[in-house]
Amino acid sequence: MSLDIFWFLPTHGDGHYLGTAEGARAVDHGYLTQVAQAADRLGFGGVLIPTGRSCEDSWLVAASLIPVTQKLKFLVALRPGIISPTVAARQAATLDRLSGGRALFNLVTGGDPDELAGDGLHLSHSERYEASVEFTRIWRRVLEGETVDYEGKHIQVKGAKLLYPPLQQPRPPLYFGGSSDAAQDLAAEQVELYLTWGEPLDAVREKIEAVKAKAAAQGRTVRFGIRLHVIVRETNEEAWKAADRLIANLDDATIEKAQAAFARFDSVGQQRMAALHKGRRDNLEIAPNLWAGVGLVRGGAGTALVGDGPTVAARVKEYAALGIDTFIFSGYPHLEESYRVAELLFPHLPVKRPTQVEGANYVSPFGEMVANDILPQKAAQS
Repeated sequence: MSLDIFWFLPTHGDGHYLGTAEGARAVDHGYLTQVAQAADRLGFGGVLIPTGRSCEDSWLVAASLIPVTQKLKFLVALRPGIISPTVAARQAATLDRLSGGRALFNLVTGGDPDELAGDGLHLSHSERYEASVEFTRIWRRVLEGETVDYEGKHIQVKGAKLLYPPLQQPRPPLYFGGSSDAAQDLAAEQVELYLTWGEPLDAVREKIEAVKAKAAAQGRTVRFGIRLHVIVRETNEEAWKAADRLIANLDDATIEKAQAAFARFDSVGQQRMAALHKGRRDNLEIAPNLWAGVGLVRGGAGTALVGDGPTVAARVKEYAALGIDTFIFSGYPHLEESYRVAELLFPHLPVKRPTQVEGANYVSPFGEMVANDILPQKAAQS
């Protein structure tokens, strides 16, 4: 089975260390362009663009990067309760057409009640999922060319329709991640690809089996993906040193403050992430080569695969054996780490890579030449 490997656009900030301004990097349009173009040229299938008040707007970021990329797909956030499903359908169709069919959509119900209240959304966890189901039913049908009348508990539309269809037919794929029972019910009914954050194999297997069963009960099948950070180096020792360095400037007060902020979330996925490390630095390797250090101060995806290329590839293949075909990776800083992942990990995986980027001036893959007409030894022998 070939794998789709995505990268991540750090619209919330980037740098060499977590939880500190030391080694931080300014994230402007020029830098996001660098990361997106690197991902495009290196063979990543797409990029996830995060959402929330700490991030630049994912739709505008994606639109701004269409002209400077060629093959890269953009996984953009849909926010039920914050926007009308019919307006979101028009935006989705427009982005899909303007990008030449490179738009993907990630349904995000949200997990921080304070942030949601700031956006005018005051529903409980269960009510948000009710509204998300209604939103998605309308969004999907409108994009697929129907004229929709819908009378729901939270959303009502009459004569909703789309005059300019998306390029991808019947519509662009819908991704979604959530760990609660309500989230799994939504995934089983509505989405093409269910995402999980990086948990140990048994926990991920349990989620996949639950969603599979619920989807089968509705006569549907769902694909699966996973969101992970990656710290890959030429040796395992170097990789673990890089993991330690990433949190080298964290103090206990910063960890405590971050964990207190995450504790207010009503997201089951966030609660599961926090349970992996319990806010402590010791014993962060929670499964072979699965490290929970990122989650000490970062909300959302908080685990990383750590090791050399063959070791990390072996862990990836274990997840793939569960039925996962899409991996959304990231690493700090995102520009440099995109190259490390492509150069050190891709050769050990069955990666589904797009064809060569048009117009790229590809030079010899042999490295620096030591003299005219002399190839490095390995290249000459091959």
